[in-house]
Amino acid sequence: QVQLVESGGGSVQAGGSLRLSCAASGRTLSTYGMGWFRQPPGKEREFAAGISWSGGTTYYADSVKGRFTISRDNAKNTVYLQMNSLKPEDTAVYYCAAAIRVIPGRTPSEYGYWGQGTQVTVSS
Repeated sequence: QVQLVESGGGSVQAGGSLRLSCAASGRTLSTYGMGWFRQPPGKEREFAAGISWSGGTTYYADSVKGRFTISRDNAKNTVYLQMNSLKPEDTAVYYCAAAIRVIPGRTPSEYGYWGQGTQVTVSS
């Protein structure tokens, strides 16, 4: 079983940047595909970015493509989400998630392990 803890959230003005981290314990992350999801206020949880076991494949929601970058450091058992050019509509609780798949999909049900979330607030 793997435990996930997100960090790096906070408040930033539009156009700013934040880097989220997701640290794992309990098991090595190298055997899990990873994803970042977000849940805006009053809305459903939505996919933001995903990365394969090795980090060789990354994919993004259209709403963040070109602004967000997902990466992983398996030696540090950590996954990152670099968020640039932030917009007020990026305001949400951000969650990292792990799936026992080489390349997991974009739906929350495909992921078996979740962190507790970290708040990101972007002001205009």
